[in-house]
Amino acid sequence: MLSATAPAGPIPTGTASGLRHTVGMTTERTEPPLEADERDMLTAWLDFHRDTLAWKCDGLTDDQLRQRSVPPSSLSLLGLVRHMAEVERSWFRRVLDGEDAPPRYYTDANPDGEFDDVDAADVAEAFAAWRADCERARELVAAAPSLDATGERRRERFSLRWILVHMIEEYARHNGHADLLRERIDGVVGD
Repeated sequence: MLSATAPAGPIPTGTASGLRHTVGMTTERTEPPLEADERDMLTAWLDFHRDTLAWKCDGLTDDQLRQRSVPPSSLSLLGLVRHMAEVERSWFRRVLDGEDAPPRYYTDANPDGEFDDVDAADVAEAFAAWRADCERARELVAAAPSLDATGERRRERFSLRWILVHMIEEYARHNGHADLLRERIDGVVGD
């Protein structure tokens, strides 16, 4: 098990931008098993990558979570959390389960809203939404009869197996971005 603990100290007061929504939170990452059946292996790797994103955000202020990488990019840690909430929501709720779960942070008129609109975004709400969508995804995966269960997107069928592999890839790619963003913010690095 790997863990990262937020820096000790009092929670800053004042404006919302100075609050640390992750102070005192310890993100523990459990290493995926070396041997397991396919479903357990895939879900363990997905949870590892979910935990990695949370770990990269631990102990940062709202302003730090909003910091952009480099102009003209709108990439930020908060944007990544909001984006992954949308991705979880899309693949598990809309595709796999067929739920009517509209996007939270983007629209047709603003397709990159999860990244572009972080300056006034509610950080606590974003993390709560992401965690809720991750939990709902876990429930849907557990309820699926097999990895061969399918859902539909744009008139194409996707197996749960494909969705899990895609989600691992999506998190792994964005966790690389998160690692660079975190190092730029405060010098913290790690796998």
